[in-house]
Amino acid sequence: MSEKVQISTILEAILFSAGRSMSVDELMTQTGKTRSEISGALENLKTTIRRRKDSALQLTEVSGRWIFEVRPTLSDHLPENLRPEVPQRLLPAAALIAYHQPMRQAQLVDMLGQRAYDHVRELASLGFIDRRRDGLSRRLTTTRRFAEYFGCPEVEYRAVRQWFRAEASKAGLTSAELAATLSDEQMTIEEFSEQPSEQALALEAVHSEE
Repeated sequence: MSEKVQISTILEAILFSAGRSMSVDELMTQTGKTRSEISGALENLKTTIRRRKDSALQLTEVSGRWIFEVRPTLSDHLPENLRPEVPQRLLPAAALIAYHQPMRQAQLVDMLGQRAYDHVRELASLGFIDRRRDGLSRRLTTTRRFAEYFGCPEVEYRAVRQWFRAEASKAGLTSAELAATLSDEQMTIEEFSEQPSEQALALEAVHSEE
């Protein structure tokens, strides 16, 4: 007779094995459990892990997705080749969001083109940005994980924005110029506009269900 295993234990095994963030919907599909069962088990698991003595990991929820990650206090003790890295192609989008947050996704599309949609999805999956519905668009802000990764002394998004702008100002760069210097390819980035273009808003309507 097989041993009965708690849902939280199964979720721990799934998330640890996946090595990436997963949504509640994904975990429901993987386990066949209901949303309330998964949500409750995740909160219990988060509490259990927090109480473990000298645990190297923490369970984090960002933008509705859950992921295991090394506790930030241990980052400096990891070998360089084991520290998580943001792909260089995502750095321009990350910098623009940090500089202009809270930023509408349509404004990022104006600056980077349609590639912005893929970059936003990847950054959200990595747990570096929060993307919330704002009408037909999305409102983009950075997360605690973003601030810790980039060495920002603050975690609240307004403080992160102020820090990023100060860093860009020291280098004499606009946000678009800063983003271009972080790119792994030659690219021209449009300057920020308070009002997204009609074309960007039309694209947002197409992508509104994503």
